[in-house]
Amino acid sequence: MQIMCACSNETPQKAEIFKPSVAARQEAGKFSGETLFKQFCSNCHPDGGNASDPERTLHGGALRKHHINKPEDIINIMRNPLSRMIRFDKTTLPDRDARAIAEYILEAYQ
Repeated sequence: MQIMCACSNETPQKAEIFKPSVAARQEAGKFSGETLFKQFCSNCHPDGGNASDPERTLHGGALRKHHINKPEDIINIMRNPLSRMIRFDKTTLPDRDARAIAEYILEAYQ
């Protein structure tokens, strides 16, 4: 990336656009839903189960039984838990990460 200085006699050149690498984006916090699930959820939801409430697993049938059909439904539960689940506010788990986890759950445990 070039920095232009106002006191140069040279003709300014076109500035390059910064495009972070995949590794840089991951370091900035953009991980896959599976990785985030393992980090934040798997201790209480091993293999899609539920350590504290066996009736509320992450498996498709249980989700549908509780009218959980789309990522927003799961994100709402993350933000406002129904039982003994830990609350994940936006500072703990940004919206994009919460959505990645929710999409992973809906894909992995159907």
